[in-house]
Amino acid sequence: MAEQMLKFVSVPQRMPDKRPADQRRRDFGEIYQAFSTDQAAQQSSRCSQCGVPFCQVHCPLGNNIPDWLKLTAEGRLEEAYETAQATNTFPEICGRICPQDRLCEGNCVIEKGFEAVTIGSIEKYITENAFEMGWVKPPKPRRERKESVGIVGAGPAGLAAADMLRRMGYQVTVYDRYDRVGGLLIYGIPNFKLEKQAVERRTKLLVEGGIRFELNCEVGRDVSLATLRDRHAAVLVATGVYRARELAAPGRELGNIVPAMDYLTASNRTGLGDAVPAFADGTLDAEGKRVVVIGGGDTAMDCVRTAVRQGAKSVQCLYRRDRANMPGSLREVKHAEEEGVEFLWLTQPLGFRGRTGKLTKLKVQRMKLGLADAAGRAAPKPVEGSEFDLKADLAILALGFDPEDLPAMFADPDLAVTRAGTLKIDFRKFETSLPGVFAAGDIVRGASLVVWAIRDGRDAAQAMHRYISARAMSGAALAAE
Repeated sequence: MAEQMLKFVSVPQRMPDKRPADQRRRDFGEIYQAFSTDQAAQQSSRCSQCGVPFCQVHCPLGNNIPDWLKLTAEGRLEEAYETAQATNTFPEICGRICPQDRLCEGNCVIEKGFEAVTIGSIEKYITENAFEMGWVKPPKPRRERKESVGIVGAGPAGLAAADMLRRMGYQVTVYDRYDRVGGLLIYGIPNFKLEKQAVERRTKLLVEGGIRFELNCEVGRDVSLATLRDRHAAVLVATGVYRARELAAPGRELGNIVPAMDYLTASNRTGLGDAVPAFADGTLDAEGKRVVVIGGGDTAMDCVRTAVRQGAKSVQCLYRRDRANMPGSLREVKHAEEEGVEFLWLTQPLGFRGRTGKLTKLKVQRMKLGLADAAGRAAPKPVEGSEFDLKADLAILALGFDPEDLPAMFADPDLAVTRAGTLKIDFRKFETSLPGVFAAGDIVRGASLVVWAIRDGRDAAQAMHRYISARAMSGAALAAE
């Protein structure tokens, strides 16, 4: 029997059961349990089925959220999965790591007073059920095309484009400098948010669908961009941005001050069973240390919660604005606080101090908020005379990421970039300054969310298809003459 919708007035919001903080501090397992079928149906039935679904409007992928919520409430789970995957290449990923509190759930029209529908957890339930039932299939085209495409980068943007292009029938090869597929999904995001088996399971499907992966292959070192352009009908650059932003402060040269991505990559590689010397010798291991993470984004949250699980003596997070103005997910902040992380709001580092070449303390300063800056957030200002010292054995810099110098790396100075160093593209066509070379994801928009990378990868795949099809038609017309 179909569930009646609009039950938000009688059914309270419920998240999946969350493991106790003292338990989850001891391992890297995902913190939420799965919904049961009855729980997923009941929570889905809270949807108001509003005429203008703000959840869908504020989803970068434009997911048909009210539709698959209604189908889940009615027990039509295969149709719910088909609806979810029609707009989202990796719904099992987004259901786990999207900051729903800032996107779909944060814009749910029933949020005030009744609390939002638990959209992300239901999306995860739908997809996990689909995998269990065998409904998730490799990308298989209706007909094969002779043209091949090359994709540089096996992160979310590159994989989304590869999936779409393969379904269109193209011969797809993905090139990546690392030894595993997934990019940030494998090396950057900790297991407690995204267990690696979810990424590896999807990778297996892509391989079964006929997508080729050339791993440990760095463009500019092992193969040139010019070679890829000759080899393929079109090339997509989806390298992401990984160059850590620096902190110009006295004492930065001391040991035990590390970039966030180095720290997270070492932790994830260790979890995958790799030998990581910098982890084994303690350089990138927080065990027994007083850890200070500088930054207020999602990467900073990943770092503080990883340090807790590694057995840090204490974990503090410095952020120069207040809780309301931080860029990271407030849900992640709550998880971190439950796990014992201390947040020092309105505090910024002034410098680092140490002995025998290693960090022992930070000099920090209190801040106050002034007028809004160009981005609309209140600008922080120093509070005179508020300096104090903070003991630390390990400082992790989570200040954001910038693009690498791709024209130099690819040995192609004609590849145009913006003042920020991101690739310059025609946003209607996703094409760079080089004909037949396209770009998508963070390398175009700057460090952003995984869901935006998936959206860009899908859109770029459509643009590449139009480009190749137009060239094929032009070639056919010339041949006919």
